[in-house]
Parts: sequence; structure tokens; C-alpha cells
Amino acid sequence: MDALEILSDLERVFPFFQPIFSADEHRVIGYEVLGRYRTDEGCISLGPFLLDETIPDEYRVEVDNLILKRALEETAIQEENDFLLFINRDPNLLMLDHGEEFLDILKSSLKTEQLNRIVLELSEFGYDGELNPLLHLLEYYKTYGIKIAIDHIGQESHLDRIAQLSPQILKVNLDMLRHSGGSSREFLYSLGMMARKIGANLLFENIETVYQLQFAWKNGGRYYQGFYLASPGAEFINKDLLREKFANECHGFIVYEKKKLEAIYKKTMQYNNGISLLLAKYKRFEKYSELLQALAEELKNKCFRLYVCDSDGFQQSPNIFQKHGKWSVQQDYLGKNWSWRPYFLETIVKMRNEKKGILSDLYSDIETGETIRTFSYPLLNGDYLFIDLSYSYLYENEDLL
Repeated sequence: MDALEILSDLERVFPFFQPIFSADEHRVIGYEVLGRYRTDEGCISLGPFLLDETIPDEYRVEVDNLILKRALEETAIQEENDFLLFINRDPNLLMLDHGEEFLDILKSSLKTEQLNRIVLELSEFGYDGELNPLLHLLEYYKTYGIKIAIDHIGQESHLDRIAQLSPQILKVNLDMLRHSGGSSREFLYSLGMMARKIGANLLFENIETVYQLQFAWKNGGRYYQGFYLASPGAEFINKDLLREKFANECHGFIVYEKKKLEAIYKKTMQYNNGISLLLAKYKRFEKYSELLQALAEELKNKCFRLYVCDSDGFQQSPNIFQKHGKWSVQQDYLGKNWSWRPYFLETIVKMRNEKKGILSDLYSDIETGETIRTFSYPLLNGDYLFIDLSYSYLYENEDLL
């Protein structure tokens, strides 16, 4: 569609609304406003027009503001209009007048106490201006109750800059995660940690299958959006339309997760009993290198690395390492300190107090890059045994993945 054709017939510009659902209420809690243009053949998205930097800024701002005005008009006539309204803005265009016109439009259509229904969506990519003026503007908006969301978050995102913007909502783009390199698990772990620290909620967008909905639920998503749940449309939907479906699917997720956690608990108990018996069997070995090599042969189908650390994280043994079915002794690891690693000291304290072994979460091994778990076990002399379980073993025991 030619840009001039759109600009010459603005009567055909109108908003679409895509529902956003919540995990805690199982209902629609808001809508994202999307721009559409009505042609003789049907409706087309105005996304390409609004993102086209070859089109003069003032034209794109004019269309963006028109969509916003008409969206606010539509929401005003709804009997139940307490839902959130997610509004996309290019931060470069927003800062042309330091966000004044955007706020004026909101204040002309909403009462001051209703501005807390507005969620301003900004992309972290492509902003060319200085960050401080934008930060000051967002803080000013927040004084009116306007919420800030950062959208299109994927593995190429800069979490430090996102944290500076202090958003209340982080929109995770499942499509970007699927097509980007690297492991999404580690990225989502880091994103979840940051969200918790800054008090933000995760919103997963582009959900197209039940498996993606389960993935979003499992990874801390509070809000969900996508064609699997509801497509964008010109009309608002019954906010309880999917309540029963949502409840049933979440129940299925909960049952599955409980079953998996129960299986992991049972495995942990098995490892505790098994390692206790093996240590009793090989108690004659006084040197850690001899003990670990004996344990390695017993555990060769389960693990690929064994070592011992003291309570401060200093390694008291070499690594006993398996590669291509053969064990080797890595003496250069003796004396290294691992207290800097996430959860290391927390695991030590937990083992010391509970006097039993702990099975870690899934994580990527620094040396091999494989997805692994570590079983840690307290020794009687105050040191701690660490056994790295191989991916092949985890794969054979799918409850561990």
C-alpha cells in the first residue's frame, strides 16, 4: 500500500484490538491497539507504514495519533472499560515533542484517575536519542499512573538498558526466541531474575500453540497474547470467554509440573541413598583422587565429571573427567574456587543444614556447553562431593529434562 494513498484517505484508518490474558485471573485484562487500513479488498496492517523511516516523521505521527484517538473513542463507549490499553510508540517519534501531544490526547479522552489504564509500549531497539531525556519523560508519565512496557524482547536485547527504563511489563517475543541463536533457557532465567528485581511482570506474545502457552506459564509469564488465544479484531470480546479453557489448560500444566517435580524429588532421594552406599563401600580410600576414580567407574553411565570442594568453594581434588568413554584426571582444577557461581554457597549451606544431597536445576556447563544437572552431596569431614550428570543420561531419564 502506497503511503500517499493512506495519507490522502485517513477515514479508512481505524484501530484493531488484540486481547491480553492474565494467568492469575484467567480472563482478558487488556488489549493492544494495532493500526489497520480498510481497502476494498479487506483490512491491511499499518505496521509497515508506521515503521517505515523513509516516510516523514510528521506523517507517521499523524497516523499514530489518529489510531490512538479512535481507539480511545471505542473504549469510551464500552460498558466495561476498566481494562488496560497497550499503546505502541516509536521512542524516536515520541521524543520529537518530548511526548507532549501523546499525553494531551490521553488527557483529553480520559479522566486523570483513568490514566493508570494506559500501558505505553516501547521497543528498546532503534532509539537514536540520548537516554536521559527519555528516562525523564517516562518517569513523568508514571506520575500519572501510566505504565511502561518494553516489547519485542529477545536474546539480542540489552538487559542493562531495559533495567534503566524501569518498565512494569516486559513483553517476551516467542518468535524472536525461536529464531535466535543460543539457549532460550539461560536468557529467560536472566530476564526473570531482572524482572523480579525491578518489579516487572512478563508478558509472552506470539503464542500460537498450547505448547507455547505452557512454555510461557512455566517461565513465569503473568500475561499472554497471541493467535492461539485470540486474534486482533475491531470488536472487544467477552473478558471471560476463555476462562474455562484457561483454567483447564493451567490445571493440566500444574499436574504435569507436579508430576515432574515429584519425579525429581524421588531421583534426588535415590541419589542420596546410592552415593551413601558407594561412599561406605569405598571408605578405605583416603585420597580424593582414588575415591573419585572408584566412584567414576560406578557412575560412568550417569555422569561425566566428579570433584570435591570445601565449604568455601575451594576445590580439594582434581577433576575426574570423562570424554568419549574414557576417564582422565585434570590436576589443574585442584585449588580453584567456585564460590562466585550462582547458588553455590546457597547449596553448601542447605546441604550443611539438611545433611543430604541436592540436585541442581538444569543449566549449561561452562566447559562442554551441554545442558546438565549437578548432584551435590555432603561428606562426613565437612567437604562436599559434586557429580555432574551428563546430558545423555538426562535424556534417557526425561523427567530430569
